[in-house]
Amino acid sequence: MAGSEAAWQAANMGVQVVIHEMRPKVGTFAHQTGLLGEMVCSNSFRSDDSEQNAVGLLHWEMRAAGGLIMAMADKHRLPAGGALAVDREAFAQSVTDTLLAHPNISVEYGEITELPDDGTWIFATGPLTSTALGQAIAKETGAEALAFFDAIAPIVYHESIDMERAWMQSRYDKGETEEERTAYLNCPMDKEQYDAFIDALLAADKTEFHEGETAGYFDGCLPIEVMAERGRETLRHGPMKPVGLTNPHQPDVKAHAVVQLRRDNKLGTLYNIVGFQTKMKYGAQTEVFKMIPGLENASFARLGGIHRNTFLNSPTLLDGQMRLRSRPNVRFAGQITGVEGYVESSAMGLLAGRMAATELLGGSLDTPPDTTAMGALITHISGGAEAKTFQPMNVNFGLFPPVDGLKGGRRGRKDRYKAYTDRAKADWQGWLAPQAVIA
Repeated sequence: MAGSEAAWQAANMGVQVVIHEMRPKVGTFAHQTGLLGEMVCSNSFRSDDSEQNAVGLLHWEMRAAGGLIMAMADKHRLPAGGALAVDREAFAQSVTDTLLAHPNISVEYGEITELPDDGTWIFATGPLTSTALGQAIAKETGAEALAFFDAIAPIVYHESIDMERAWMQSRYDKGETEEERTAYLNCPMDKEQYDAFIDALLAADKTEFHEGETAGYFDGCLPIEVMAERGRETLRHGPMKPVGLTNPHQPDVKAHAVVQLRRDNKLGTLYNIVGFQTKMKYGAQTEVFKMIPGLENASFARLGGIHRNTFLNSPTLLDGQMRLRSRPNVRFAGQITGVEGYVESSAMGLLAGRMAATELLGGSLDTPPDTTAMGALITHISGGAEAKTFQPMNVNFGLFPPVDGLKGGRRGRKDRYKAYTDRAKADWQGWLAPQAVIA
């Protein structure tokens, strides 16, 4: 996604762009197609609230900048309460078709295995950088790329779900339309069922790591069994929390825990289990997940999995223009820079594309103010974070400079977040204004 967005931004500024895509000639563990912008984990871009949520603010900034990823996400949006979820196949196909149709963009299929000595390059290889290129990056930087493990949630065929046990409702009935308010499919558990599920989860066969690998998980995408190992109640206060939901089949019975599923395609034939990333072996997955009420006869379109993600120690390696300090003709963008999430990765692609194009056109482009969502992210990865403890980061208001005169703590949070987003929108528009981008 970062590479797609970078190409789109640069091409719209009048620069000729070549996208190098190794798929489908060289595949990865997680990708299924050769499409540009393929989503390999969740189909959600998370909250779309641009006044109270930092990722929603990032959506707003990308839309204001004419972002391709957000335009295609909006085009293929699915009901998801206050979140922005998309039909993943239609989304990736539209991203690919739009880029291929652009007169300034061409695509070459094949693996890049070295960092080039000349030319202007953006490496947006995502979390699954190929082994050969990863080795070339490590050789250039003089240090091993950091790594963590990311897990994929399973997808279920809707027709195999027992709707006499499950029901449709967004938490707290969130959403402006009936479709949004019923965007999630819910499977309730009583205490006995929950305890049995946790026992099975803890006892299930798990994927073993290869020699020399360590399980440095990103906290925002923990496998459910790892969460369960942290305490039996962890899942019940996380993805299985029962709050804000009423079971119409038993309205007087309060569920002890609830498993939620979210539509994964426009047809509504596929649903992914929200927050259920897993490293259980395939056989164990089918046994354990069929313990969930309503999924006893579930048929799975895709089971979960786990893969190794690599990212740079960006605070020591990249400058504020996202260039590799030791080789300034090379920029990095996306998840390999140490941002986490589809939107954050795409946003770094947007900035890298604009910065590279401006440089090629003989100009210079300042880093966005750190009061904006994109500015806060790039400031974090290019020096704001502590290099010794650098880990992947989602956008969050903790990265923003404080707004003076506002009350701290939970009670003042709503006004504080609104002040952050109002300031960010004004500053982002101010940053965009001098840039002449051809639509």
